[in-house]
Amino acid sequence: MAASFISSYFAPCNIRTVTFIPNNPPAHSVFLVTKSFSVRSPHRSVDSFSSKTIKCCASARPEYIPNRIPDPLYVRIFDTTLRDGEQSPGATMTSKEKLDIARQLAKLGVDIIEAGFPAASKDDLEAVKTIAMEVGNDVDETGYVPVICGLARCNRADIDAAWEAVKHAKRPRIHTFIATSEIHMKHKLRKSREEVIQIARDMVSYARSLGCQDVEFSPEDAGRSEKEFLYQILEEVIKAGATTLNIPDTVGCLLEDEFAQLIADIKANTPGIENVIISTHCQNDLGQASGNTIAGARAGARQLEVTINGIGERAGNASLEEVVMAIKTRGKAIMGGLYTGINTKHIFMTSKMVTEYSGLPVQPHKAIVGANAFSHESGIHQDGMLKFKGTYEIMSPEDIGLYRSNDSGIVLGKLSGRHALRSRLLELGYELDSKEFDDLFWRFKTVAEKKKHISDGDIEALILDEIFQPQVVWSLGDLQVTCGTLGLSTATVKLIAADGVEHVACSVGTGPVDAAYKAVDQIVKIPVTLVEYSMNAVTEGIDAIASTRVVIRGEDAHTVKHALSGQITQRTFSGTGAGMDIVVSSVRAYVGALNKVLGFQSVRCTVSSEASA
Repeated sequence: MAASFISSYFAPCNIRTVTFIPNNPPAHSVFLVTKSFSVRSPHRSVDSFSSKTIKCCASARPEYIPNRIPDPLYVRIFDTTLRDGEQSPGATMTSKEKLDIARQLAKLGVDIIEAGFPAASKDDLEAVKTIAMEVGNDVDETGYVPVICGLARCNRADIDAAWEAVKHAKRPRIHTFIATSEIHMKHKLRKSREEVIQIARDMVSYARSLGCQDVEFSPEDAGRSEKEFLYQILEEVIKAGATTLNIPDTVGCLLEDEFAQLIADIKANTPGIENVIISTHCQNDLGQASGNTIAGARAGARQLEVTINGIGERAGNASLEEVVMAIKTRGKAIMGGLYTGINTKHIFMTSKMVTEYSGLPVQPHKAIVGANAFSHESGIHQDGMLKFKGTYEIMSPEDIGLYRSNDSGIVLGKLSGRHALRSRLLELGYELDSKEFDDLFWRFKTVAEKKKHISDGDIEALILDEIFQPQVVWSLGDLQVTCGTLGLSTATVKLIAADGVEHVACSVGTGPVDAAYKAVDQIVKIPVTLVEYSMNAVTEGIDAIASTRVVIRGEDAHTVKHALSGQITQRTFSGTGAGMDIVVSSVRAYVGALNKVLGFQSVRCTVSSEASA
């Protein structure tokens, strides 16, 4: 990815010495002291930060051993944003976007990246392979490199595909699963308990026989499985060579005490359990996913499966930011000193990247990363915050890399220059290359001509519209619409192709957006169906920037095999756009989604030609 994201402790500051130590470290641990910085916080005085220590994930992380963690208080974070998260409707990402997110997850310091379901399609296999080769071999100076994991059902074809994809990583893992609840075995698998045990044992053994030393096994729908049967099948896969046992609440039906008891019972009653890592995977159907995950950790699980922003199938998954920040703020007080290796300063930027690439917006009241998470509007709350921030904040926005600062007193507007804009970008945590900054600057000046003051929200909307976009096949040149009550809406659209050639089309429609989309269709000439359209104002006021999201489905069969059901489903593609003109914003989003479709077609063609060669 061309844009790089700076950690917020590299914001403008005076260089001094601060020791980087893990959050809530156990007393017996030894830590690496590294070069660091004193942070000038936009929310606190310099003095209040003078002795603040900042966690460095590398110094906190014990040696990686697949089936054992040297420090019993360390909790591994397994991120499945690129696999379970991408199963959300409309969340299809291109290979480049997946690679960008994988690199950002490595900056965040996750222990394991589940990069995808390689058996789903050739392009999914290639995407996972690319991540394994690049991110999975990018070892930092402390020796940290994430485990790269591929999901596979309990059959040889899936396991072969997963191994083909992840074997290029320094630390590869195969994650295989089979259903164990009565309802799944009877109605989905149509197999007996004995058959399921045999398949699970054989496939874990087969994965190990390929040379994979790190094999995770999941009894799907463990939350509704009979416990004695769980103990039995888990014992067998341990004997077959499983190194991690993941316990999924697949349908999100358990409450905290039930899930904690399930983990405790498995730990107490499964022979050989001391030789493996217990993991959790909690769905959010009842809104319990993050709470259940924390409960599982307190009951003995030492790997937690999560996604950025909690995205995933149906109601989503346990949210990485919620789980990690709960451990950071409460790990010492009520969790016996549990800690993770996550560099929380990268949480906010990672959330933004996933939001834009997946096309799944975060609701304003979302914990940790929502727009309102660190906002205080009530007079009582504002009074308390002005007197002492701890009255209403149990963590600071700086902890997650969120800077809403203006210490310099700069107000951005139409007279602002490049230096002022770049300074604000650095405060917000963005570092752009020259071309990206130039493109953003002229977008900024265009908006500033129409709007008196530019807010941080406006800037971020413009950044996301410029930076987090798919590879350009078509870009919007000019747009003119006529609409109202006196006649049909008309739109004239100029699109610029990748080779610089301009194409113009005119169309009529039931409204200005409909007319503009039809004109775009005349130029691009790929059949798609608009599945979803939504628009939000980024800030308050009549001059707010509009942010638009669309989801489209290609009528040419872009199919993928579903990881859990095995069914073939049609891919959907999302696009986002921002602008003060709602029609312009809408067309930007539509063109972005079309570029994803075209980019995806290009990848498929490349994969097919390489396979035939």
